[in-house]
Amino acid sequence: MHGQGPESKGFYSFACRHPERIAYIDPEGASTTFGQLLDRVNGLSNGLRARGLRTGDAVAVLLKNCQAYFELALATGQLGLYLVPVNWHLTADEVAYIVRDSDSKILIASHEFAQNLVSAELPDLRFAVGAVAAGWQEYDELLGDSRSPEERSAGSLMGYTSGTTGMPKGVKRKLAGKSPEEVLANQPDMLALFGAAHDAGCHLVFSPLYHSAPAAWAISSLHRGHTIVCRNKFDAELVLRDIEQYQVSTIHMVPTHFVRLLRLEGREQYDISSLKCVVHAGAPCPIDVKYKMLDWFGPRIWEYLGSTEAGMYSMVGPEDWRRKPGTVGKSVPGTALKIVDEHGQELPAGEVGVIYSRNGLTDFAYHKDEAKTRATHLVDGYATSGDIGTIDEDGFLFILDRRNDLILSGGVNIYPAEIEGRLISHQSVKDVAVIGVDDPEWGQSVLAVIQPVDAGGDRAALMQELGAYAAATLAGYKCPRRYEFLEELPRTEAGKLQRNVLRDRYNTSTTEN
Repeated sequence: MHGQGPESKGFYSFACRHPERIAYIDPEGASTTFGQLLDRVNGLSNGLRARGLRTGDAVAVLLKNCQAYFELALATGQLGLYLVPVNWHLTADEVAYIVRDSDSKILIASHEFAQNLVSAELPDLRFAVGAVAAGWQEYDELLGDSRSPEERSAGSLMGYTSGTTGMPKGVKRKLAGKSPEEVLANQPDMLALFGAAHDAGCHLVFSPLYHSAPAAWAISSLHRGHTIVCRNKFDAELVLRDIEQYQVSTIHMVPTHFVRLLRLEGREQYDISSLKCVVHAGAPCPIDVKYKMLDWFGPRIWEYLGSTEAGMYSMVGPEDWRRKPGTVGKSVPGTALKIVDEHGQELPAGEVGVIYSRNGLTDFAYHKDEAKTRATHLVDGYATSGDIGTIDEDGFLFILDRRNDLILSGGVNIYPAEIEGRLISHQSVKDVAVIGVDDPEWGQSVLAVIQPVDAGGDRAALMQELGAYAAATLAGYKCPRRYEFLEELPRTEAGKLQRNVLRDRYNTSTTEN
């Protein structure tokens, strides 16, 4: 049974009015209608309430791309709950830390991840998706009555993002205290800004949904009544086949995807005429790659800049980008941008500083970290995620550095301090620095520069040791792809590491020791 009236906005209303429309297509090609999806969303909502979850509680999910993610995002979205997506590449200890730190009352995990987690460190309420796991209940046991829950209110995402210490922090916003329809009605229609607001659309998602941007675009598409075609990973040829077969209208990508698509032989044979817009973000896009994609896809490619903290705050279409190659655009409607110096003073056009934005999302806090929250906000409501850039005389924003230490690899944020903390504890390492170096496919890759205890030791053997040592506690994407060795790392007299010296050296040298 379906509960919202046709005057409402968003998924819940659309599903009532068009229950027969296809909402979701899984990797095997099986489809779910909007009506069927709404029944499961309402069933989960009532099931979560029956297990004691109340407004403001958190629900952690450790899921591969699957229908359950959308069900839980939409269920928490009408119960006033926080959804905490957890990166499934993380180690068991890293997962447990986020679940504990977020105060999640319940954890839902894909069965292949559930069976590898230590139950004693997790909430008592644990549900596995896809198969039975020891110590876990089956996901469908959560389902309750499929009627619309009473006292509905909008929920929110609490995404985790690391800081300079490398310890993840939850980005938390106050709940609106309104119905999801009221909240949706007051939000700017971002899909319309990109020319993708038609109801008959189809959105293809293949990036992990634990990333805030791919998930946000997919959920926004459902709220517009679009069909979601969901894949578990990126495959260049399969993407083009899906576009042709399902008449895909929108896709969210990162520049790494562009590189792989451009390398595909026979790519011109596929019909991509259904595409209305391809949006990309997450990493700097090489200018020559962007030109090649525009030549192939035509004027359908849009770029934006955003963060977990501030949402999307600038955007640029194909025509403006060709006029200003390399720009990430102008501020989106409802957002103000400014460049600020180290004293918090706004800088004039052309000057380089920290990018600050102000919109409806910048009133956030880092969960359990008041000091970090204060450090990222100005008194007038502006906030920053630490990006460095400049705004030209025409109001176009350019990124010059994505934080001094942050590594962006394939659209994923990687924080050196966490990796350094692991490697420095190895008995053969005297000092270590981790930096990002240019990578033609990934944007950046992780390089560890080691000062060994024994300067004359076997470096090949040490590299193997360090590789295994890092992999024992770090997620695979955080492990260095390359190691270099120096007799001494460049530090100031005060002991501060001069990372810029290392970046200059290893981004201009192809010599491997």
